[in-house]
Amino acid sequence: MITLPGKHVIRWRLWVIAAWAALAAFFAPKATHVQRVLAVRGSAVDRSESARASQLIRGGFPNPIADYVAIVVRGPVRYTNPRFVTVLDSISATLARQSYISQVVSVRTIGESTFVSKDRRTTFLIAALTPASYADINRTIVPDLREALNGTLGRLPHVDGFDVKVTGNPALDYDVRTISTADTRNAERRAVPLTLIVLVLAFGALVAAALPIIIGILAMTIALGVIAVAAQFQTMSVFVLNITTMVGLGVGIDYSLLIVTRFREELNRGLAPLDAATRTVQTAGSAVVTSGLTVVVGFAALTLTPLTETRSVGIGGLIVVAIAVFLATTFLPALLAVLGRNIDRPRWIARRLAWIHAPTGWERWARSLGHHPWRAILGGSLAAAFLMFPLTQMKIGLPARNWFPPDAESGQGLEALREMGASGVIQPLRVVVQLPSGESAVSGRRLSGLKALSDSIEKDPRVREVRGVATLRPGLSTLQLAMFYSDADSIRDRFPAFFNAYLSADRRTTLIDVIAADSVSLAGMMDLTRHVRAKIAAVGAQRLRGSEIVVGGFAASSLDLQEHLLQRFPGMVAMILGVTAIMLLVAFRSILVPLKAVVLNCLSVGAAFGITVLVFQHGYGSQIFGVAGPTEAIVVIVPVLVFATVFGLSMDYEVFLLTRIKEVFDKTGRNDHATMEGLSATASTISFAALIMMIVFGSFAFARVLAVQFIGFGLALAVFLDATLIRMVLVPAIMHIAGRWNWWPGVRAPRRDVEAEEVT
Repeated sequence: MITLPGKHVIRWRLWVIAAWAALAAFFAPKATHVQRVLAVRGSAVDRSESARASQLIRGGFPNPIADYVAIVVRGPVRYTNPRFVTVLDSISATLARQSYISQVVSVRTIGESTFVSKDRRTTFLIAALTPASYADINRTIVPDLREALNGTLGRLPHVDGFDVKVTGNPALDYDVRTISTADTRNAERRAVPLTLIVLVLAFGALVAAALPIIIGILAMTIALGVIAVAAQFQTMSVFVLNITTMVGLGVGIDYSLLIVTRFREELNRGLAPLDAATRTVQTAGSAVVTSGLTVVVGFAALTLTPLTETRSVGIGGLIVVAIAVFLATTFLPALLAVLGRNIDRPRWIARRLAWIHAPTGWERWARSLGHHPWRAILGGSLAAAFLMFPLTQMKIGLPARNWFPPDAESGQGLEALREMGASGVIQPLRVVVQLPSGESAVSGRRLSGLKALSDSIEKDPRVREVRGVATLRPGLSTLQLAMFYSDADSIRDRFPAFFNAYLSADRRTTLIDVIAADSVSLAGMMDLTRHVRAKIAAVGAQRLRGSEIVVGGFAASSLDLQEHLLQRFPGMVAMILGVTAIMLLVAFRSILVPLKAVVLNCLSVGAAFGITVLVFQHGYGSQIFGVAGPTEAIVVIVPVLVFATVFGLSMDYEVFLLTRIKEVFDKTGRNDHATMEGLSATASTISFAALIMMIVFGSFAFARVLAVQFIGFGLALAVFLDATLIRMVLVPAIMHIAGRWNWWPGVRAPRRDVEAEEVT
């Protein structure tokens, strides 16, 4: 185990407290505004097909409709009514005045039936954003646009019954960020009071219970402040806000719980407060550092990925865990040395709760496991296998529902588009065709290839419409298309908005938008992306020889991210398992301990994923969390983040338990006795620590962003299974059976006389 210089921390305790107070005062203001510098949309995977498509669109079109907002207008009368016309014209004029909007497309400008609902009372406008505004999409454009539209509507007469909502990717991104911030604050409000109650039950004292809460809040606040500074130099995903809050509160409180518990034990053994604090740093502090290092391994693996979402979560996790460890091993012992026996105030609470802390129950459980270890292993293994079975049915992909918050304005606008059958317009697949230098997409030779590709894609029943230069006049033959484009300049003059969106100025690059049928879910869009790419490989290679053809858009980008992460995931898992095993090998000088820890941790994580599949993917009980039915798929980022995060967090309890068992074993040399005593001494602490983690993580399972719900639920469940099935059943049972081999090669192989003594 790592030995810490506890005497120095206690000797300079007042300076330590002052230094941490100064850090908190400096970073707290930055933490309150961290959401302003976090990005919702991460960068695409480097060298992926979707990233290349985005690059070609930005390079080939001066004003590409690559990022745009949709303004959904619903009224009490038909869209041809003069009142409705006035509203549409006023909204169009307001949009045109905004410097960040390059063009506006609506039913008033192109007259397409796609823009109008069946009852003729709902329509929408498309406002394309200028390239210069892309960097500010998530920060200023959406709220400013909403304010401008609301002001316009408020100045018009006779607008009762009209409803205007802004949606589209930029608006969805902005709302996800805003809702994530609100959900984080709500989770904190729910978790902190419940955690305080658990800590009061754990310690039987209000002062002792308040200390872990202080450490958890400090760890979270300082970490978010550091992240706000880091975000000025490194793109940080909005996911880091939720993960940092969860992990900061969880590990900060857990580590503090262990430190305070050990300090009180040392006081009860007769040590003076300063000596008790020093001894606590040397024992429990060493366990906290070892545990923190195992947590850091998982987050370090995430920093090696090139994706903004996973990399920023890895960076945030490293920051918050490091801060929590330093707080728990410096600031908290310094506080304890100052408080001394005052941590037990008020003392009447302890008398009322004495029955909770009676060790007889855990002692009986420890003895029962010692007498029947094989029975415990059989029962625990069967339970783990049963819970892991649904994992075989996990489907990775974009969820079928609730991916975007349904109560947000953008989510409601998207639902209105879905009702009118136009949701596919917002997130089409974007096929980019770049011809060899000097060629034209509207030449007779290339038009035939574009038409063949468009027709083959449109035959799929999941496709509602294909838009491009080959479909501007539906029903025309290849020869008729060639004649139609014989004077391309005059055609561009007749349809300037269309050609600016679908054909580059040099006519070398063209776009084909594939709009899915309204019944196609996001998961179906990913399947459609695979189908379109297959068609391109078959048709494009023959009819558009020499051209570069790539598919982009939201679904294509999500598919590329998924495939990239799935390729990296086995390597990440191997790294986390290997490094964690090596660290435990060094810490405990044992081969069996790290092997057992790695295998059993995989069991708890696998069982948690299995239940997550049942609840969310299959929909059993998902209504409890506000999810309307089965999601049909689990987004790929969830297993990656949950595994990397929970593997280290659940290892906390392994380290806490093994540290105490090793202490007793080093004194007595008796494995069975050490296992029983270590289990009975730490079972209460581990149970309360796990309950706190479950409260913190479980609070995020009720968030309104589905990815956060997945992560919060998975983490809470994994911690529960780890602290119960793994640490309280399987770990001690295996240690009883292994005997002194637990500590080989740090301890010699068992001798018969010693084993006989242990049996007796």
